[in-house]
Parts: sequence; structure tokens; C-alpha cells
Amino acid sequence: MACATLLALPAHAQSEAALKDYFEGKTVVVKMDMPATQEGVDVYADARRPIDFGAYSARLKSTGIALKSGESVMITRIRVKDKLIEFQLGGGGYGTFSDDTSTSVYVPSATKSTREKNLERDIKNETDSARKRRMQSDLDNLRRDRENEDRRNRAVAETASEQKKQRIAEQRLHGGSRFNIRYQNGVPAGVTPGGIMAALVEYVEFPFADKVVRPGKETAPAAVARGPASGPRKGMTWQDALDAFGQPEKTADRMEGKLKVTTATFSKDDQRIEAEFVEGVLIRYSISSR
Repeated sequence: MACATLLALPAHAQSEAALKDYFEGKTVVVKMDMPATQEGVDVYADARRPIDFGAYSARLKSTGIALKSGESVMITRIRVKDKLIEFQLGGGGYGTFSDDTSTSVYVPSATKSTREKNLERDIKNETDSARKRRMQSDLDNLRRDRENEDRRNRAVAETASEQKKQRIAEQRLHGGSRFNIRYQNGVPAGVTPGGIMAALVEYVEFPFADKVVRPGKETAPAAVARGPASGPRKGMTWQDALDAFGQPEKTADRMEGKLKVTTATFSKDDQRIEAEFVEGVLIRYSISSR
């Protein structure tokens, strides 16, 4: 029955459930300062330049730093949407639905008293000039008192707004952050934990990633479907690379935390391709002439 229910779910729902089971509640180490906002850091998984550092810098300046480079933090939520995967850390960042992000404090204007309203009405009909002057003087005093009250209220509102601004800024620093892993053509079906770690390996250390997939072994698709390719692309698997470019001329391994990164050099026609794989998934490459 459970299998039948799972099969009935949309593909992205199945992926989300698997990713939640694998990641949520585990602790990672961030390798970069994380902005104190729910907007987090955008990582374009299938782009040659995964992060727009101009936008990243602007968010750090406007919101401050919630998580410092080298800090350990819990993965609190994974959400799979049509074109992105939210990798939420320490609460996901301040500014979500339940967070108050407005720094303004509203104080209503002082209302006219009954006495002021009556004077405004009666002064129009008063024919005695001396009495009318006294009424006007009383009305001016009432208006002046109301204007003074408005000024006091505005001063109170400005002080309260500044205090609220400082309070929100402090709350931002304790609200966590997130990575938004974006895919131009939509989140691929069957995206795996290995694919997520490959997309974030330059920015996050995964201490719990004990199982390292060696190049040459079959791996689940991480960012694109398996198939032939005319050139390298981020997200292609090790087997796709072998199918497209043949056996590499040389390989070299290094460790990124507990993830094994393999650098391979391929030759195809008059091109030399330097490619880096994490858990059998291509994360970076360069092409030069032979």
C-alpha cells in the first residue's frame, strides 16, 4: 500500500520526500557568509557561473550576516518547487510568512474634540464681534493643542520605529539563511541527495556524507537526464562523460570534507576538457585547444 501511494505522487513530490528524509535534521558547515534573509543565496546549478556575487554582496550589506563562514548549522527544511530547491538552514532566513518585516509604527492623528467641532460650527453663525474673537481664540488654542499632540505622537512613532528596526535587525541575525538551487528548465525528475551536494559542494561541507560514489559506478541523475552529449554540461554524470568523450587521459582525486572530488582530463577532436566531478556528477569544467 505504501509503495502504491508513493508511486501515485508526482515525481517532484517523491524527490522532495526523499531529500527531506536524507537532509533534514542533519548538520552542515557553511563555507561562505550567509545573508540574514529568506532570500538567501541563489545557486544556478546549470549555469557556468553558479552565483551572482553582485546580488550576494548586496544582500549581505542590506541584511547582515546570519551564518558566518565555518559555522555549523542544522538543515531545517527542504522544499522542491518547479524551478528551484530550497535548502533551508537554521530556520531558512528571516522574512518568511510569519515574520514581521515592516519597521514602521503607526500612530493615528489626534482627533478633534467635541468642543473644537462645536466652536467651528458656532463661530460661523456668531454675529457679536467680541464674542466671535473669544471663540476664535479658544478654537486656535484647541487646534494648537491638537497639533502639539500630533507632534508628540510622531516623535513617539519615530522612536518606536527605530527601536523596531533594531529589533528586526537583531532577529534577522538569528533567523538562519538558505540556498536556493535554481534550474533554468525546471528541477529534474529524480534529483538525488548526491546531486544537491554536488551543486553546493563549493559552499557547504557535508560531514555526514560518508558514502562517496566513485567515478565509473552508476549514479542517479542529479541535474539532467542521462543521454548523449556533444559537449560538457553541468549535472552530467560520469557515465555520460565517458559515453561522450571516452576514457579520460588522466584523473586526480581530492577531498572536500567527506566528499571526493575527481578531476578528469578528456580529449575530443581538437579540444581538451578539464572536468570536476562530485559523487559522479559534473560540477565544473573548462575547454581549451589541444
